[in-house]
Amino acid sequence: MYQLLTDSAVDLPYQTLAEHHVDFVSMHVDINGEESIDDLEHHFDLAHFYQQIAAGVMPTTAQINIGQFVEFFKPYVVAKTPILYIGFSSGLSGTFNSAVQARQMLLEDYPAAQIYLVDSLAASSGGGLMLLNAIDKKAAGASITELVDWLTENRLYYQHWFTVDDLNYLYHGGRVSRTSATVGSLLHIKPVMDVDPAGHLRVVKKVRSRQKSLITLAANTVATLADPIAPRILISSSDAAGAAAVVEQHILEQVPKAQITLTNIGPTIASHTGLGCVAVFSVGNVRRV
Repeated sequence: MYQLLTDSAVDLPYQTLAEHHVDFVSMHVDINGEESIDDLEHHFDLAHFYQQIAAGVMPTTAQINIGQFVEFFKPYVVAKTPILYIGFSSGLSGTFNSAVQARQMLLEDYPAAQIYLVDSLAASSGGGLMLLNAIDKKAAGASITELVDWLTENRLYYQHWFTVDDLNYLYHGGRVSRTSATVGSLLHIKPVMDVDPAGHLRVVKKVRSRQKSLITLAANTVATLADPIAPRILISSSDAAGAAAVVEQHILEQVPKAQITLTNIGPTIASHTGLGCVAVFSVGNVRRV
């Protein structure tokens, strides 16, 4: 038997990972000079975090370092348990590279260790959806190498569609220019974004109202569903439950049997999107290009 591992950027509930015996390593968030760990709301007070952002706090995040990964992986390595870590996109963080280096260090001392790493090339609950599918495949009997091959082959079929309500957070994160943020805010322009094949964020379209951006998320998701009858879809939001419900309604109008789960965007991702972000994750019938 092998162990599935991930990190807190998957934005799934702590209880979900605990129920399926998936261990995770936490990202770090700095809020007003005080460091906290993103533990998928096990102890972290996400509602208070959202309140701080609403009050004008601009949090920062730090990638998981090599030492943390060595400590995270080592108990399994010592126990001779094969491990498969599904990690946050290397296109958005140096975290996955830290995992790669930690693996190399551990193999020097434990050359027989079975440590498999998969770069999800996904963000937030896009990685979460991939993890849920991995859990299902493991339960169905997939070996660790079969699962690694499947994830690597299929990771670009995971579709990400999202929009933000405040462009200033994307500006501070280096995702849009100051001019775009300023003009966009003045004209009420809302970006519709996705994740490209290298795991980077990109603006695909700009629309002139919040409502249009939400409708576009639903339409883009439905357009390429691999399962057009009863797909598994995750909708994540940062203090925007009402907007997430609007997207859910538009999807269900077109795909009534869709299995939709609403989740929160955790502090790691919300630090870069601000409040009002709504994101939709699904498996598509075409690869991201």
